[in-house]
Amino acid sequence: MNFLFTPPSLDDIIRLLKAWRFWVLGAMLGALIGAAVYFIATPPYRARATVNVDFNLEQAWPQDTDRQQFYYLEREARKLEELAWHDEIMSRLSSEFAFPVEDLRGETLQLSQPAEAGWHFYAADNDPQVAAGLASAWAEIFVQLVQAEIDAGNINEFVKLEVTQYDNLPVERSIPLSGYLLAGSVGFLTFAVFVVLFIKPKDK
Repeated sequence: MNFLFTPPSLDDIIRLLKAWRFWVLGAMLGALIGAAVYFIATPPYRARATVNVDFNLEQAWPQDTDRQQFYYLEREARKLEELAWHDEIMSRLSSEFAFPVEDLRGETLQLSQPAEAGWHFYAADNDPQVAAGLASAWAEIFVQLVQAEIDAGNINEFVKLEVTQYDNLPVERSIPLSGYLLAGSVGFLTFAVFVVLFIKPKDK
């Protein structure tokens, strides 16, 4: 038992380095296991739509006041992020694509880059066409709702939005095969370290 808690010695490190064949075999075996998991439980497709968000700082705050510009960006970005998950948007998407709202807000939809410039609207589904349609609809409905809020005076009038990617969206697996291969290799190699270092060899 004490052997398990003893710091590795020089002999242990040498034994670890000598086990290079075990490392190579382990990496290959781990990659094969990762590939098997990928094809048995294939991750869903993920599509990405993009909305360009321009806060127009020069017009909103023409004077050189960095602090006011910072709070302006933070405030308006937070408003837009809240609108992206608004009940009205989720209800419309739920009705159109027959997804429960809790699933949409769970793992189906993801929002990336909530700041100035491109906002990425991700949607995941086992059907690539459904994923693309859901991402595109989310982005377009979001822009419509934000524009209505701008017209009502709830969002700064200088904020401009444009859906820049909504057709022929890029669709790929949410987790690539390479990720599974790497995870399998690293996982098995980590296990190999414990085997080599913490299992005491038999005395000759």
